[in-house]
Amino acid sequence: MIDSAPPHTGPAQRSLRDRAADLFPPAAARHTDLAVVRAQGAHVTTDDGRTILDFASGVAVTNVGHGHPAVLARIRGQLDELVHAGHNIGIYPGYVDLAETLVDLVGPGHKVFFANSGAEALESAVKLAMRVSGRGALVAFKGGFHGRTLTTTALSASTAAYRAGYGTAMPPVHHVDFPTAFARGVSEDDEVRRCLAQLDELFDLILPADEVAAIVVEPVQGEGGYLPAPAAFLRGLRERCDRHGIALVFDEIQTGFGRTGTMFAYEDSGVAPDVLVLAKGIANGLPLSAIVARDALMDRWPAGAHGGTFGGNPLACAAALGVIEVLRGGALANAAEVGARLRDGLRDIAADLPLRSDVRGRGVMLGVELRHADGAPASDVVAGARALALDRGLLVLSCGVHKNVLRLMPPTTVSADEADTALAILRDALLGAAAD
Repeated sequence: MIDSAPPHTGPAQRSLRDRAADLFPPAAARHTDLAVVRAQGAHVTTDDGRTILDFASGVAVTNVGHGHPAVLARIRGQLDELVHAGHNIGIYPGYVDLAETLVDLVGPGHKVFFANSGAEALESAVKLAMRVSGRGALVAFKGGFHGRTLTTTALSASTAAYRAGYGTAMPPVHHVDFPTAFARGVSEDDEVRRCLAQLDELFDLILPADEVAAIVVEPVQGEGGYLPAPAAFLRGLRERCDRHGIALVFDEIQTGFGRTGTMFAYEDSGVAPDVLVLAKGIANGLPLSAIVARDALMDRWPAGAHGGTFGGNPLACAAALGVIEVLRGGALANAAEVGARLRDGLRDIAADLPLRSDVRGRGVMLGVELRHADGAPASDVVAGARALALDRGLLVLSCGVHKNVLRLMPPTTVSADEADTALAILRDALLGAAAD
């Protein structure tokens, strides 16, 4: 008889936080000290009974809100039918249904590959571009964040802490500037010209363009500061990729599935990628990711060149179909409408702050960058405002290279009343933090 494992001391003796402190490494860091036991809609409930308005959404994952009935119904229905088959063993309805739906959303002439996480999907995109082109070089952008595997860490340039200690284990990636007009105090047009000229200089002086497999870019930089890429910048990248035979990869891990008020962020720019990378909000909390790429690439990716065990899991595919159903059923329009309400409210608040500010974003992906009068990042004010907001019952996060951007990412289903509650809390929190 196998002895049972020794019981841990119960919650009455030790809190979840104390137990966690013994079990996880510092690398498993957290944005807050919350212990969450349940969640519904735009709210989470903690182990001490607090209900908190959640404008973090699990870092842009629960895009249609926690526990959405339509998503849960799809998952429950799938549970009784099939939990795992392995797409490399046999196809199943949800796997094909979701792929067809994604191709319908992106447009004909594309194929789909499923994985489990954003980093895996980006690895897949890079492997696809390298294998098909026979090229080995990659270009990405300063401020970008693409994941924590070795290749995606190499692509990322949002903080040196993510890269420290991995050295030559990471593949070589060339980074150029992403447009940051507000931080530099210049016009958007001038900043776009500067960044594209820097890319051209890279090709002219350092890296021959015909050695580049892919240019990887976020249509809205996430960790880098919720910075929307100007349409002219994306057009410039598209032109250079077409000229040099380079795959243009859009990382929509954080922006996809309604986050910006459209199904995908690139739709607003009129610029289409060769490879679209999707994750986070795709399945509202279940592990799933995908790349949707042009047939011209996918048809040349041979058997055995890539694979995985759990990609396109039946439960995750069911959840994703539920997410898309909710978004098409009105959540996209709601994200655009309530997002505009939030953006206008944030601009009103920012106008009353004794700081330089830039309120930006689309839909329910909004950022408020704060700088002191001398231009120094107001990271202290953002940190203070986050803490005050949480004390008052609102969860928000920060981003940006200097953590001086307050970021809001409520679900696409957030109500106008919830938005107004958040704005009232943020007004007090930001004014209070700025006064300290």
